[in-house]
Amino acid sequence: MNQTRQEDRKEVQDAKLFIDGQYVDAISGETFDTINPATNQKLAAVANAGEADVKRAIDIAQRTFESGVWSKMPVEERADILCRMSDLVLKRVKQLALVETLDVGKPIKESLGFDIPRAAANLRFFAEMAKYVVHEHYEMRHFMSYAKYAPVGVTSLIIPWNLPFMQMTWKASAALAAGNTVVVKPASYTPLSAVMLGEIANEAGLPPGVLNIVTGPGGTVGTAMTTDPRVRRISFVGETSTGKTVMQNAASQLIPVSLELGGKSANIVFADADLDEAVKGSIEAIFRNQGEICLAGSRLLVEESVYDKFLDKFTAAVKRIKVGDPLDPDTDMGALVSRSHLQTVDEYVQIGLAEGAKLGYGGKRITSLGDGNFYEPTILYDVDNKMRVAQEEIFGPVIVIIPFRTEEEAIRIANDSAYGLAGVVWTNDLRRAHRVADQVQSGLLWINCWYVRDLRTPFGGAKDSGIGREGGRHSFEFYTEAKTVTMKL
Repeated sequence: MNQTRQEDRKEVQDAKLFIDGQYVDAISGETFDTINPATNQKLAAVANAGEADVKRAIDIAQRTFESGVWSKMPVEERADILCRMSDLVLKRVKQLALVETLDVGKPIKESLGFDIPRAAANLRFFAEMAKYVVHEHYEMRHFMSYAKYAPVGVTSLIIPWNLPFMQMTWKASAALAAGNTVVVKPASYTPLSAVMLGEIANEAGLPPGVLNIVTGPGGTVGTAMTTDPRVRRISFVGETSTGKTVMQNAASQLIPVSLELGGKSANIVFADADLDEAVKGSIEAIFRNQGEICLAGSRLLVEESVYDKFLDKFTAAVKRIKVGDPLDPDTDMGALVSRSHLQTVDEYVQIGLAEGAKLGYGGKRITSLGDGNFYEPTILYDVDNKMRVAQEEIFGPVIVIIPFRTEEEAIRIANDSAYGLAGVVWTNDLRRAHRVADQVQSGLLWINCWYVRDLRTPFGGAKDSGIGREGGRHSFEFYTEAKTVTMKL
């Protein structure tokens, strides 16, 4: 694993900006390198956009929207193009999964088995749903009113580094299906798969200028994308403090925002749960994608009467996790996205130990796998919820385990957090399941499962985990503008 294999390297291309249906260099000609997290070697050079590039992309997107070539196209025709894009994603699933794994460091079985197929499903779902958006009609005495949901114009989409292709299609497919034009900024850590959507769009027949992809630093590109008055919607996924900055930028232009931000979700295991099932689900909820996932059940709350038994089962299962080459189909956990992030994760583990948490397993970088950013799956137990490791988002393969005595205490601990993105409850008591689900402050909550997503349902967080909801009709409500027309009969 000292270098990207030659047969894989041919699938990785230097990334340019995608503007007006063409791949172009940044106006400055500058580039930056994207790095393979499993080797810390260069994967590709990426165009480093500046404000002028963003202005050009928004100019094109605005002009294209006003032309009506997409916004006025019959919804059935728009849907056909997006469905062709979905088919092309599936046709290229192996190539896209390979590039995703090389750029993110995640196991190939996740990219190939979930992320890229889900991206194709995103495109098809919103394409089909757009055809059945309900327009309202009301009558009152001698008058009739109807509401039309029209595309808003240029939308800015800012995508995180952990699930780049899936997140990009999740946002863009809804915005496009509604008839908008789109400017996307992939994360600088992992831009390669997202940029590839441009050639797929061209092959599917998406008109030039409808989809534009701009790579570059958030401080420059992201700021320009969130302060331009021609942008009519902003959707951002990322860290909470950055989300607050996005919201401040948008406020200056009264641009509506959808923000999916950080999480520190409580994963609650009651004594009456199927402990084997709870162990299996809880392992996935924290160690999938190396823990680099906003929905991670990173606070594991276990009822005191089964605490020791559960901890033994959980630790034994964690020891069986295979950390290794992301391209190995048997690998369960790959490399963290960057060396700096690996250092941050390790710093949190040391902070937890200094605060009084006990180390059940892991807790250090894996050096036997070469120069990559590999970290052991780590268990910190006997954690107090006031500790920093229980309050701050680590975004890595570190679980903190907290005992509780009563249902009321579990709910109190779960809600004692600035975040409110998701939660998990493991119990065989149906009444308890509903009671806890009603009281945990989160935008999503799973009972005896984790990470199951129905694209028709609202998705988003409470408290510091975000603002707004997307998914199903909620996406179309966000990416459209309602207009009420009233006429005398």
